[in-house]
Amino acid sequence: MNAAHLTAEAGIIDVSALPPIGLAELNAEAALQTRVDRKYVVPVATARQVLADFGGQPRVLEMDGLRSFAYDSVYFDTPGLDSYLLAARGRRRRYKIRTRTYTDTGTSFLEVKTEGARAATVKERVPYDIADRSRLTTEGLEYVKETLATAVGDVPAGALGPVLETRYRRTTLYLPASGSRATIDSHVTWQGSDGQPWVLEGSVVLETKSGSAAGPLDRHLWQHGVRPCRISKFATGMAALHPHLPANRWNRTLRHSLRLAPVA
Repeated sequence: MNAAHLTAEAGIIDVSALPPIGLAELNAEAALQTRVDRKYVVPVATARQVLADFGGQPRVLEMDGLRSFAYDSVYFDTPGLDSYLLAARGRRRRYKIRTRTYTDTGTSFLEVKTEGARAATVKERVPYDIADRSRLTTEGLEYVKETLATAVGDVPAGALGPVLETRYRRTTLYLPASGSRATIDSHVTWQGSDGQPWVLEGSVVLETKSGSAAGPLDRHLWQHGVRPCRISKFATGMAALHPHLPANRWNRTLRHSLRLAPVA
């Protein structure tokens, strides 16, 4: 990947020179609904340098001529923030509930993510009416309860309501040598119940999604001194916007990696 094909100003890759891959082929080659995610908060300049000399011959997801896509997620929790606290306390049987909207296509899904064996993330989802993206319908709540009962053997005791919204632009790469994928999220924005949005300044969130073994991009990042960090768009975002919450698992990331600025 040539350095000339990277856009420094936006913090995203200019992937116009990379061969494309369609969504159907990507899902066939690297669906990875059950996977190990490794996440990195990378300064734009570092990301540009590391990705420029990565020799893994990546292909880029392309749909309808687009190679960068707008995502919008709304996360749900109980009044007691049970989902957040399970993550903050490192509980084995934890979960996240969200709607995910693909803004460019106007499609939305209701998703339940749980932690499986050996830290593998398991994601279940169903199509969801975009008009209901900020609330759980009766049918949506039933799906959430059934999925959690099967995955973790428990369901939230309290009512579930929206607590956080995230927005970002995502570029997805397929790494054929390992059958894995990676995503690069720029302009990551968090917005809590007070309505004030905050954007991650000067960095991108790079995430690799592979099986239990680290992939070639992980090893390439490590060789350049870039290490995984604890970051969850839900949990770290909640901790950043609500400093009174327990956040020991993300303190290092909050102190050293996240520079947030208010969005006018």
